[in-house]
Amino acid sequence: MVKKVLLSTLAFLVLLFVIYWDLVSYGLQQAKGQLTIISNTQDVSDVLASDNVPDSIKHQIRNIEEARLFAFDSLGLKQSDNYTTFYDQKGQVSLWNLSASEPFALEPKLWSFPILGSFPYKGFFDLEKAKTEAKELKDEGYDVRIRPVGGWSTLGWTKDPILSNMLRRTEGSLVELIIHELTHSTLFVKDDIEFNENLASFIGEKGAVAFLNNKYGKGSSAYYDYIISEEDSETFRDHMLLAAGKLDSLYQSMIEISSDSIKSKKKEQMINEIIISIDTLHFHNERYYQIFQNTLPNNAYFMSYLRYYSSNDSLESLLSNSYDNDLRSFIEGMVEYHK
Repeated sequence: MVKKVLLSTLAFLVLLFVIYWDLVSYGLQQAKGQLTIISNTQDVSDVLASDNVPDSIKHQIRNIEEARLFAFDSLGLKQSDNYTTFYDQKGQVSLWNLSASEPFALEPKLWSFPILGSFPYKGFFDLEKAKTEAKELKDEGYDVRIRPVGGWSTLGWTKDPILSNMLRRTEGSLVELIIHELTHSTLFVKDDIEFNENLASFIGEKGAVAFLNNKYGKGSSAYYDYIISEEDSETFRDHMLLAAGKLDSLYQSMIEISSDSIKSKKKEQMINEIIISIDTLHFHNERYYQIFQNTLPNNAYFMSYLRYYSSNDSLESLLSNSYDNDLRSFIEGMVEYHK
């Protein structure tokens, strides 16, 4: 009897393994990539003590140390050992993000993972595997986007390292990234990526402003440069969010149209109008005028702006009206509400 039960259990496990092979295979690939990075990190103290490391890198690492302390002590983010180790990417991208959307609706494709929940994107440590899956999705009719990832949070599963490519950023941008990722490890609501990313983006930006003001003051060049950069980012993303709203209205108006060819022409015409209208915007940095020189954005691109910034106004209002612009109290309130 016991032997039969064991055989039945084994057969069931084998069946599950076969049915969910794609998921298992993907999980193993991601684990391998993450372990490769973790096993090749150095303690920050060793990097700072090395005579072979340029002062510019040491300076940025010290900025991260200051940002961590500010995030923990002044903002109340969860204390952790994240960003106390260093991984040299040797100038290469370590992780790519794959996202996809319906062609005539701003609806993301979702990937479901045990325990973690559903995600509107998928990470790959192997670019070729990302491209292979992207092609499969394109063949199924999805709008697809692959982009490099500058930093990510494992939500406490591992100790997140400093990635060498992070250090190419300006100080303000670097601090924003660190606070963004530490926000994820402080609060992460299952199956609500839009909330998680909107909140982390909002706190990352507000936290960076507070950090630079605290360290240098509002009259400093570091503070001014970050504020100017944020003004450009806000101008561009507001344009993308407005564009997403226009596209959504267009798609709603085409529900009764059966011809994909007609839908595609209307979609392409509107996206072209959106891109042309960028020339009417004011930016301090002219790179924004050249962003779409080589390719047009698709639904997956517009979805990314909804995912990261669509709640910015409501979060700003909540911070101002309910927390008197006290970012620490705001964070505590968010954590308490989502317990």
